[in-house]
Amino acid sequence: MLTKGDPRKRTFIITGGNSGLGYASAKHIAKADHNHHIVLACRNAAKANEAVHSLIRETDNPNITSMELDLASLASVRNFVTQFIAADYPPLYSLICNAGLILVDKTYYTKDGFESTFGINHLGHFLLVNRLLDNMDDSGRILFVSSGTHDPAQKTIVAVPVYNNARLLAYPKKLNEDEKMLTVGQRRYSTSKLCNIYCAYELAERIKQQTNKNITVNAFNPGQMPGTGFSRTFPLFMKIILKNILPVLALLRPSMITADKSGKALASLVLNSEFGGMTGKYFDGTREVKSSELSYSRENREELWRTSVELTKMDKSETILNVD
Repeated sequence: MLTKGDPRKRTFIITGGNSGLGYASAKHIAKADHNHHIVLACRNAAKANEAVHSLIRETDNPNITSMELDLASLASVRNFVTQFIAADYPPLYSLICNAGLILVDKTYYTKDGFESTFGINHLGHFLLVNRLLDNMDDSGRILFVSSGTHDPAQKTIVAVPVYNNARLLAYPKKLNEDEKMLTVGQRRYSTSKLCNIYCAYELAERIKQQTNKNITVNAFNPGQMPGTGFSRTFPLFMKIILKNILPVLALLRPSMITADKSGKALASLVLNSEFGGMTGKYFDGTREVKSSELSYSRENREELWRTSVELTKMDKSETILNVD
């Protein structure tokens, strides 16, 4: 059950909230209390606007808006934060870092020259979170949407992660002749989801050690959700399976995960009092579980943090945390 009846007005930012998991979580948060103000932070303004109108109709909550955010542009991230702070929203209570993508047809680069999977799934969110920390409610909640693909033990259909260093993820070497882009793209995705967990764990610890805020930071595995657009750069035969066949199986098997089920679980982590003091954790739905063995590497997560500060050119004026 979602916690209801809190009279305080609160703002919830959801990146990539115009479809799939982001849309579903926005719906459940908006339904839980009309004091909840939802901001869909999306790259495509037209699609975001459509989602806003649809959510208002579904939830009868008029406090749903959208703002343009392109996580592939550090300038856009900074501009989003400036505009958000200047806007007349209630206190920021929660930030859900949900937007993400997998690219398996070729190598793409962000506007700042980073490999797009790493740049969007990790670096954009890294800068966004740090820039917003000082404007968050002292008992706010941050959720990074990760994936079970980060864990080789889960034996998913996606290639397992490989973490050497963050700079190599940002500026990958040219593919060898024997490397297949389908596998490389999957590996970049699963590694970016590992980075989301590293970031969540490191951020949770830094907030506890360096601030007086009680902001919690956790990572979330939504499970494999059919029909959410995950496969748009996959080969045609895989697109057909992931986009058309799996959604039908989901209807026949009530136990199969859907965007709505996962969205409700994500909303619960943001809203329910039972999760209020939990930080630096990994959740499979609403169940706290262990993340992969590799995800507990302190050396990796500290190196990722340091390099992310360098790559985003973030200085001490942009975060309440130490940048060194």
